[in-house]
Amino acid sequence: MSALSHANAQLADEPNEKLNKVTLAAGPFETYVNDDGEPARVNELVSTALAQSGTDASLKVMRQAFLGSAVRAGRVDGEYALVDMGQQIEGVITSNVFLPLHLYAASKDADVEQIKIFQHLKSNRVAIENRFANTPNFRLIKDIKWSRNPSTFDAFRQLADDRAPYLITSELLIREFNTLLANDREETLHYSAKPLMKSGFQLAIRDDVPNAQKIINNFNNAVSAMQQNGQYNKLLQIDWLRKDINLDGIADYIGHSDITRASSLLKAAYNLDSTPVSDDSVFVIDGTVFTSKAEAFNALPSIEENTNEKNSIEAEKRDAMNKRMSLLDATTYETLLRRW
Repeated sequence: MSALSHANAQLADEPNEKLNKVTLAAGPFETYVNDDGEPARVNELVSTALAQSGTDASLKVMRQAFLGSAVRAGRVDGEYALVDMGQQIEGVITSNVFLPLHLYAASKDADVEQIKIFQHLKSNRVAIENRFANTPNFRLIKDIKWSRNPSTFDAFRQLADDRAPYLITSELLIREFNTLLANDREETLHYSAKPLMKSGFQLAIRDDVPNAQKIINNFNNAVSAMQQNGQYNKLLQIDWLRKDINLDGIADYIGHSDITRASSLLKAAYNLDSTPVSDDSVFVIDGTVFTSKAEAFNALPSIEENTNEKNSIEAEKRDAMNKRMSLLDATTYETLLRRW
């Protein structure tokens, strides 16, 4: 049985009855965690995986400062967007990382692409969100002039206003901001050659919650199946994902026909694990494995082009519809784009 079939079989073998209801909380994090109707990738991933794994869950968003005490006091059963940045974690059972969080240095200046370690930022002013700066891992980093910010918007504003030449933030947030810039025909941000710090989102449930370990196990199985059948692409709104799906130590490309197109760039695939790609990488489209790139791309929809429409109003309308919108709110960030 293939790794993909095995993952789906594991999920199918789980009992259909609902486990006990759990209430999980997380701090707000733009494009990841939200409860006011704005894009929230982690909310979507967690709620879908828990539902598919038989857990009835209620997700709450609360201020980060109150989150730890709420879990310890039993007001909530755990966290659904735990990011381990060196803080002490006790009394909970954690899931596998279900979404990597890779932090890069970003800048308007292309020289940032030469940066590979924090030491390369020594003596520079660097914008960063408090959610990262106030963790043990970042408190250990010396000789950098941190410009702390309460929100994602404020951190990006440091770059827009040229108050800080560098910003530490996640790869996905850089991508979303670059989408805003590209759609506004502005020069996009450059970022470091590699992530300067790696972590990831995990589910954490108090170990005294009934069936806690089973909830976590079922959640892990559901996530694995979702990552491999293309559901993750749809929920994350990312064309290509990379992960080793057949356990050969080589990353494979995962897509879904609802979002992935033949024109989607493989080099923009988002890594779900640390394995490298090679000529032996396979392609998985809607859960079907293709050993040939050509076969995989033939299974994907293509953006039809009519040469007679070029430079016409119809072509412009079609291009506008095909243009991906950023998960960052364009109206909110309009003031930053004007300063760019």
